[in-house]
Amino acid sequence: MIRFAILLFALLSGGVASWLALGAAGAPAAAVIELPPRPDQEVLVAATDLARGATLEETHLRWQTWEGDIPPVFISRRARPDAIASLQGMLAQSGFVSGEPIREDKLAERGSGFLSSLLPSGKRAIAVRVTAESTAGGFILPNDHVDVIHTVARPDSSGGEGKVVSRAILSNIRVLAVDQTVSEGADGTSVIGKTATLEADPEQIATIAAAEASGTVSLALRALADNHEPPLVETQGQQRGVVRIVSGGRTSMVEVPFRSNGT
Repeated sequence: MIRFAILLFALLSGGVASWLALGAAGAPAAAVIELPPRPDQEVLVAATDLARGATLEETHLRWQTWEGDIPPVFISRRARPDAIASLQGMLAQSGFVSGEPIREDKLAERGSGFLSSLLPSGKRAIAVRVTAESTAGGFILPNDHVDVIHTVARPDSSGGEGKVVSRAILSNIRVLAVDQTVSEGADGTSVIGKTATLEADPEQIATIAAAEASGTVSLALRALADNHEPPLVETQGQQRGVVRIVSGGRTSMVEVPFRSNGT
């Protein structure tokens, strides 16, 4: 009797296990549904790195999901669903990295005083004539900082060849543009032009204009680490010395500044 009960229990247990296994196998798998991003939680971002002065195209922009509250300075898809199309042709006043939200206050319309929008308050822009030789071999780019060198030939009253005088009249001046270009080339190459537009204070404008009228102006490229130094104008009355240079059988005199100890 006991053996019969054990056998019956085993058969019942096996049947229950089989029924459970068949039920689990026949049950439909849980479906994973990916909900599309909410349009009201998407912001407009740069689809690629954009240099300052770049013209926006459709491929430069895309929508990206935003977690949390959207800052009012960003462009949301809910508020501006046509932003990608409407912003084409705009100019970037500053650079954007890929994935950075687009801010309309950093954009300007082409032909609407773009260069003036790049100038900080109280600054002026002045263009100077340059060549590749007078711009560090043509390697000076927009946003670089330079020293402005003035060179003038002074005749000798005795009838000699006279002397050539060069001096730094301004230091740490930002280059706004080279010709009509306000950013470096797409491949990072230099931009060689006939004019360089410099950012200067109002009192520095007269210094640059007088230097161009009385001689030639060259730009000396500064190291990036020195860009924090304040722009300086040559101190009036600074002591100067004359150096004799002999080159190719010709002698010229170059005036250079020196400290009070004679160095």
